[in-house]
This record gives sequence, structure tokens and C-alpha cells, in this order.
Amino acid sequence: MMKEYTAESIRNIALVGHGGSGKTSLAEASLFTSGITTRFGKIEEGNTISDYRPDEIERQISINSSLLHCDWKGVKLNILDTPGYTDFTGEVRSALRIMDTTVIFLKAVEGIEVGTEIVWKYSKEIQNGVIFLVNKLDNENADFDKVVHRAREQFTHDIIPIQFPVQQGMAFESIVDLLRMKVLMFMKDGKGKYNEIDIPTELKSKAESMREQLIEQIAETDEKLLDTFINNGTLNEQEIKEGLRLGIRKRKIFPLLCTAGSHNIGVASFLDFLVDYCPSPIEVVPTEVTMVRTGNKISLPVDPNAQPVIFVFKTVSEPHVGELSFFRVYSGNVSPGLDLMNNTNNKPERLAQLFVMNGRERKDVGKIFAGDIGAVVKLKDTHTNNTLSGKAFSVVLPPIQFPDPVISMAISTKAKGDEDKIANGLHALHEEDPTFVMKVDPELHQTVVSGQGELHLNTMINRLKAKYGVEVDLVEPKIPYRETIRGRANEIEYKHKKQTGGRGQFGHVWLKVEPLQRGGGFEFEDAIVGGVVPGRFVPAVEKGIVEAMASGVIAGYKVVDVKVTLFDGSYHDVDSDEHSFKIAGRMCFKKGFKEAKPILLEPIYEIEVTVPEDYMGDVMGDISSRRGKILGMDTDGSHQIIKALVPLKELHRYSTNLRSMTQGRGIHRQKFDHYEEMPREILEKIIAEHEKQKIEEEA
Repeated sequence: MMKEYTAESIRNIALVGHGGSGKTSLAEASLFTSGITTRFGKIEEGNTISDYRPDEIERQISINSSLLHCDWKGVKLNILDTPGYTDFTGEVRSALRIMDTTVIFLKAVEGIEVGTEIVWKYSKEIQNGVIFLVNKLDNENADFDKVVHRAREQFTHDIIPIQFPVQQGMAFESIVDLLRMKVLMFMKDGKGKYNEIDIPTELKSKAESMREQLIEQIAETDEKLLDTFINNGTLNEQEIKEGLRLGIRKRKIFPLLCTAGSHNIGVASFLDFLVDYCPSPIEVVPTEVTMVRTGNKISLPVDPNAQPVIFVFKTVSEPHVGELSFFRVYSGNVSPGLDLMNNTNNKPERLAQLFVMNGRERKDVGKIFAGDIGAVVKLKDTHTNNTLSGKAFSVVLPPIQFPDPVISMAISTKAKGDEDKIANGLHALHEEDPTFVMKVDPELHQTVVSGQGELHLNTMINRLKAKYGVEVDLVEPKIPYRETIRGRANEIEYKHKKQTGGRGQFGHVWLKVEPLQRGGGFEFEDAIVGGVVPGRFVPAVEKGIVEAMASGVIAGYKVVDVKVTLFDGSYHDVDSDEHSFKIAGRMCFKKGFKEAKPILLEPIYEIEVTVPEDYMGDVMGDISSRRGKILGMDTDGSHQIIKALVPLKELHRYSTNLRSMTQGRGIHRQKFDHYEEMPREILEKIIAEHEKQKIEEEA
């Protein structure tokens, strides 16, 4: 049975940063250095604890965040190793939402990249304490000072080095630590051990001046400390420690450390720093919850003896295990067999076995206390973003805000009869990753899947095949165009007459068809005088028109914004019936619609594109080439925000094109705005395609 930890002996850490910045290698080094593993796994060999899924091993990147833990100096470190590629950004958002400290990785050569910018923005939204880590200092061309300078310029001047390398590049093995005022000399054997030695004379004055800056910045985090600093000219060790801890919590100081994760240099001192200076769950701002019965908001203290409250931040379906729910305990404590209430959907749940996790490895634990993180199997009705608590204390935590999809594709099935398996598989994949969304479009008869990028969708479709045994192709989704009219048809006649031995069919109508304002929908007016069409047949005429509108007249799309008036007609005492008048209504409407200058409307979306200034011209030119209209511009730090209206047809794969146009630095959001008449040449092309399809179907 695993050791149980209470909140003051826990640190919750999220590792975030651009793809390839070394998060997984550093996580692996942390587990190895702390003695959790006896073998240092390598990404290239596909044997890391963190990236254990087949698709992660194959691509050599993290796709899911992985929960790890280790004990360092009697403190439990819960570590979430998150993906760096923007396609899997939902994993990062959920990690930052439940972890107390964010560690942002900076590559020692490339410095700040698009992934770094995104995670910094998220950390500002969520207000976590942040530590920066300049990793890969053993790479040739590593430039510590340049990276620090860029980070301070781009993010905040409150970034302050706690360490700097003695040498960088291939010779990197020693770090000057400004808190201890010692050089930490790491062994080159990869075991992660280090010796403390004195700072060499040639680095002494640099170290002293950097330490002075550090102490000054620590003093500025708190008025009491500032007074002490002004009076004494410095702070003692205890004051430095308290000030630094406070500064991290209040986001007034962003300490920066040095590592080379894949060679296990600087990792042990990084773990020391997490234990000594990062906040425990007790020290962070209490979480705000909503009382279910009253809707009042209250602060939830981290009390191990209070009513239990847990929040599920991730759901994973594991072969031979079933569904694993990852949760954080916000209040009280939980143990196997405990009955809780899911306050999100009002369903009761009983906790089965509880685990602490290291990648896919599970270890039984008897109790998990407030502030800690664990996993439980086989909850019946609980999913990501659900809050569970004791029946006597019904509260709900705010949900993780997942990003909206930026790309949509339709699914084309390869084998008939797979529909149910596909639907179940897609639903299960959405439960695991809420940024992967599916919907069945009844109008266009397509299943459409949406996500954060092409890599994201392809990964999910591969997973559908691997886990659920069904193969599908991704195709361009159909566009929900609309048919309407610009003109009027005042006197349209249609007579439906059929004689087939015995009783015949007869229905005769005169209709007027005219346009309504955009968004007007459909109006039907019964203007029959003197019963020329008996009242009992009028609803059948309307029904025929509505059916014709649903399936379209000129191109197979739904008809909108028309008014139809039934003003004349005739009937036969024996042969007329509802069916005959329905057919007459449908055919007459189609005839009138074609005479009333039919047009097609296309959906127009509002897009908001955020790009660094250098790419603005290219992006605006590209928007114009997509028949887009620029609405306006805005500034956000060093980025420009372009707002524009673009037809949906022109936005297919836009996120992919935008990324390649801006070297991955551009992001966009899109939402439906309105329908608009489409240009004549596109209209003619769509009608021709529809006619061709009809001929093929009839053949």
C-alpha cells in the first residue's frame, strides 16, 4: 500500500511548454533521480513512463497529459507532463486548472516559441504561480542570457534567475545557485547526483550582483520585507525563503532555473526548489465553489477533516481496466467504498479501488487527502468536469474551459454496418478528450468531427481504429447552404390528375410565391374564397410545400425566407384526397420557386485571428483571397488581432494553412455570423454538381 500524504507535504506541478522542449525527459529524470524507477527511459526508445500509448511511442511526442508522482525529501510531488503541440492544448488547460504551480520550459537554443506564448497566456488566465526552466543547456549553441532576455521582454520583467550555468553547450555540468551561493557540480554519469563547491573567483562578482538583484526583487513582494531591506540593506536566509515563496504565489516573482533533463543535470536541484519554494495546496488561494441548493459562492478551505469534495479533470479508457477517472481532492479525504453524489448530474457514485499513478502504472492507496491527486476505476455516470461530494455538502467547482474547435471534417465509413460502433467509439473518445467534438448533422446526413488541428483529428481517427476496430476516412464536410428567392411568382398553377382504373387522384392549386426578409423563415397564407379548395385539403397543400422546402428545389438544400399564398384551385368529389393535394402543393411550389429568381445563401463566419505583427500582411492578403471582409484590428501585446467575415466554404483547413503561413504562431477562433447571397459563378457550379449527382443516382 502506498504512503498517504497530507496537504502540507504535497506539491502539484504542471510541466508545460512548446513541443520538443524536453518536458517528458525531465519528468523521466525526476522519477529516476527520486528512485521511483531504476531505469532512465528515453523517448527515442519508446520506454518512458509518461509517453506510454502506442501513438505517442510511434510519433515520439506527448499526446495526452500523464500523471506522475515521486517522493523528494518526504514531500510528494504530483507532476502532470503535458503535450506541447497546439493540437492537444485541451490537455494543458485541464492540467493548469488543477495544478498549483506551472513550470514553463524554454529551450536553451530556440528560446520562446508559439507553444511557450500559449501556455504563458493560459497561466495568466488561471493565475497559477510560474517557474521558468531553461532546459537543454547541453545543446550546442545554447544561449542562456539571450533566452532570459527574450523571456523578460516578451512575458514579464519579474522573471529572475535563481541559477545560471557555469558553461553551456556540450560542457554543461555545473550551475551557480544564487540562493545557496554555491556551484552545484553534477556527475556526468546521468545519476543526477551533485556536489556543492565554492563559486570560482571569475564568477564571484557576477553571482553577487545577480543575488543582489534577486534579494531586491524578493523584498518588493511584501511591505514588511521591503522595510527590513531598506533598514538592513539585505534580507536573511529565512526572509529570502518566505519572500520567494510569497512572490511565487502572488505572481510577483517568476524564478528561472537551469537544466539539461535528458542528461539529468540540474534535475535534483530543480526538485529541491519545488519542495522548498513552491506552494503546498494549503497556501494557494482557496477554490471558489457554488452551493447547489442556493447558488451562493463560497471559498473551500483545504481541510482533510471536512466534507469530501473531488473534481474529475480527466477521463481515460484503458484496455483491461475500463474507464479511469483522474481527480483532485479539494476538501476532506476519500477512501474505497465511499458513497458520493455527482452534483453535476445528480447521480450517486461509490468509489471503488483508488490509485496513485505513474503513467500507466497504478498503485493501490487506502486514503487520498485534500490537496492530493488520484484515480478511480469504473464510476458509472461521471465524466471530465464533474464535481462529486458528500450528500450533506452539495457543491460544484467551476468547469475547465476547453478551447473551441478550429477545424471540422466529415467522416466517411469504409464498411457498411459499422455506424453503431463508430458512434460509440467517437463518444468514448470525446469523454477522454472534450476538445474532440462530434455531431450528427441530420440535414446534410453527415457525422462531423471537430478538434484543435489536423494532427488532433488524425490521432483520434487512428485511435478509433486501434481501440474500436473501425476504419473511417476524413473528408471535407458539406456546407449547409440555403435556397431562397429574390423575385416573385404571382400566378402559378399545378394540376395533379391520375386515372388508374377505379378511384383516381385529383388536386388542383394556384399559388403565389414571394420572398421574406432574411431570417423570416416560412409563411403560408390560406386565401381560398368560396371553398374552391375544401378546408380539409388546405393543410395537405401546406405539408407538400414544407416537404419540398426541406429537400430543396435547385440544389438539394433547405429553402428559407419565403411566403406562399394558396389563392385558388379546384377539386373532384370522388378523386380528390389529401395525398393528391399534397402532391399538387409540392409540385406547384417547385415550379413557382424556379420562376422567382432562385438564389443560394452561404453561411458566413466571423473569424478572429491572432498573429505576431510580422505576419499581418500575409494573413490579411490570405483572408481577402478567401472572399473575406476585414472588420477591424486590435492589439494584444506584441500580437495583432484581425477580425473578419469569411464564407465557411473558404475556411476548410484554415487552421492548418494559418499555422504554416505564420510558422505555427497564428491562432484563430471562428463562429457562425449570418447567411449571405453567394456569387453567381459559385451558385452555377453548385447547381451543376447537384444535377450531375441526381443523374448518377438515377442511373
